[in-house]
Amino acid sequence: MSVETTGSDVRRAASSSRQEGPGGLWDSVKKAAFVIGSGILFLAAFGNSLTWHLQRFWGASGDFWQNLWTKLYVAFEGHDAALFFLGTMLLPTLTFWLSNALLLLVDITGKPSFITRYRIQVDKNNPVDPVKLRQALKTVIFNQVFISGPMVVAVYYLMSWTGNPCGPELPTFHWALMELAAFSILEEVLFYYSHRLFHHPSLYKHYHKQHHEWTAPIGLVSIYAHPLEHVISNMLPVVIGPVILGSHLSSTSLWYCLALVSTTISHCGYHLPFLPSPEFHDFHHLRFNQCFGVFGILDRLHSTDAKFRQSKQITTDLTVNTVDTHLREMLSNISRLLGRGLSGTYSSKMSREV
Repeated sequence: MSVETTGSDVRRAASSSRQEGPGGLWDSVKKAAFVIGSGILFLAAFGNSLTWHLQRFWGASGDFWQNLWTKLYVAFEGHDAALFFLGTMLLPTLTFWLSNALLLLVDITGKPSFITRYRIQVDKNNPVDPVKLRQALKTVIFNQVFISGPMVVAVYYLMSWTGNPCGPELPTFHWALMELAAFSILEEVLFYYSHRLFHHPSLYKHYHKQHHEWTAPIGLVSIYAHPLEHVISNMLPVVIGPVILGSHLSSTSLWYCLALVSTTISHCGYHLPFLPSPEFHDFHHLRFNQCFGVFGILDRLHSTDAKFRQSKQITTDLTVNTVDTHLREMLSNISRLLGRGLSGTYSSKMSREV
């Protein structure tokens, strides 16, 4: 990598450290506390009504899941550590590799076209660089085996010391939803600030620069990071919630799987219909000093999404926008083939509905 590139990255890191608007850090912390506090009050006020209909649906299958868990619990009786490892390491790892195997097939072959047409940075990773991919694979496997594995062991002993993560009773549906909401809030806060910390010039060049080798990311590089960054910025924001709440293994396992799928989608490079938009984090890899968080809440508070909100990417950030855009294209193609004005009819109809 050239000296000019390194100098440019350091200058960009320096600019990101000065991104804070008027009022400074304390003002931003107060704003963040207000939003998080409001979120907690909202969950407390509307949690019951929000989950009532879902819980009715869950009630019919609740016995099925409890019976399934009971069988698993009895099968592993006296071997809680093995059961915990199965739920928090093996299952999330399989989830990660299954989702990324499908994406890698597209990244390497450039097919099928009905997926590649949704590539965000159309001139990148077409196909993916095999040398960079091999390096990413080595780092990801190292992080999972030698960093994530020991951390899961530490989490097990910590949670066993404070409670019983592998208890015989599953949590209620209502409580599991509340836990997932709390996990998400904690992840947003810890990931945002730890991520910005690694963008400080004194840390970036030693640790976070590795992750930003991919200006156009793919799903696999979601955990392509320096080991220290993987612990502090990737693992800690995810594992801390279940530890604090003393969560059951079922909730913890579900959360780990969701977190890995979420970060894979954020890095995948494809804005696929009906899936959460990865435009926000893709813009971070493209512009470097924007969009540090997971959900964008703290980015809005700290104005670290200002350039993103002024960019063309913001117009396609919503999941429905991509579906509508390509539906228009499909109807336009049909219109040309049939010599009819289907596209105009659809467009005018959509305009009236909007």
